[in-house]
Amino acid sequence: MPTPSFSRAKWSIAALFCFLGFQYGTWVSRLPALKTRLDLGAGEVGLLLMACGAGAAAAFPLVAVLMRRLGSRTLSLASALALIVVLAALSVVPNYPLALLAVCADGVAVGCLNVAMNAQGAALESSYDRTAMSQLHATFSAGLLTAALLTSGVTSLTQSVPAHFTAAGAVLLVLLICARRGLLPDAPAPAETAPTATERQGTRRWSLPSGLTLLMGAAMTFGTITEGAMNDWSTLYLKDTVKASSTVAPLGIAVVSATMLLARACADRWRDRWGDGPVVRAGSALAAVGLGLALLTGGVPATLLGFACVGLGAAAITPCVYVAAAERGSDALSLVAAMGTTGLLAGPALIGFVATAGGLTLGMALVAASALAVTATAIWIPWNIRRSPEREPLPAVPDHKDVTTLH
Repeated sequence: MPTPSFSRAKWSIAALFCFLGFQYGTWVSRLPALKTRLDLGAGEVGLLLMACGAGAAAAFPLVAVLMRRLGSRTLSLASALALIVVLAALSVVPNYPLALLAVCADGVAVGCLNVAMNAQGAALESSYDRTAMSQLHATFSAGLLTAALLTSGVTSLTQSVPAHFTAAGAVLLVLLICARRGLLPDAPAPAETAPTATERQGTRRWSLPSGLTLLMGAAMTFGTITEGAMNDWSTLYLKDTVKASSTVAPLGIAVVSATMLLARACADRWRDRWGDGPVVRAGSALAAVGLGLALLTGGVPATLLGFACVGLGAAAITPCVYVAAAERGSDALSLVAAMGTTGLLAGPALIGFVATAGGLTLGMALVAASALAVTATAIWIPWNIRRSPEREPLPAVPDHKDVTTLH
């Protein structure tokens, strides 16, 4: 398979990120309709959401094996097809147990696609020595937004979930076709050699992940706690603690989402100029300090400014950690992704427990502490050092007619 150009590969991988955001945003946006059709209570809806996250987190051992056997390209396409099938199943499930099963399967497929598409993004940066991961993550946010807009448009015409999910499935199929031809081929596996006795003994033992992998996983967990908690609790904090009006309170999530999307569109240029490590450390510190000052100051303007700091500062955390983990291999990437999913799942619930015990201000302070924890862990991660024209010019090419490589 010929290697695609950087631009073609980037847009193909971006289609996968958009696919995942669109698929998730589609079925989550119809939770009220599913709740009514299946006659569910609030607790059952919460368990349905938790089943998706649990499936994604529990998929880690399976993803690690599939990445080694299939590679990121094949696994991306297979898991994307599975997500289209799951969406169709969700539109017609007749009872709650089958809905739980379908959503759990959705979580497993999400876990597979999440690892595979981030591996493709990391390979894109490594193969072409150009940054792109932050922009790829921005297309995930764009997929969520597009799903919300389609939901609004379809429900204005019909309340039918099967009709909506059929239209969404068609969009997903188009995105998958767009992604298929431009994905990067996986590097050929090294030639197999007969294992030694020590190697045969080692394969029978389960090995613990390295300390560095766990450190990256911790940074990912704290980063996703920060991001997920802001999505779930910002509106409630504005309404109940800051006493914002019902019109102003929803602006919290809008400010976080808009600033994060803007920052992810620009973050690759920041990474080129300053490197991944400084961008993550400075960004997470900005999120922690900005939110902390907003909690101390109070008032709607200060709170919205603090939320904007979180959106701007947290935007590049997960893209950069995914790149760093991918450089350690597919197993490290799978574990770090699973830990990130756990943070995204458990973070908002943890904030809720803290808020119940000590108030929502204390809960939001825990979000600021999570961002600060990213700063602390990022100090010890060996980030990829990038050249940029502003910082370090590339060496001049010798004047020969047949120059192939420079090292």
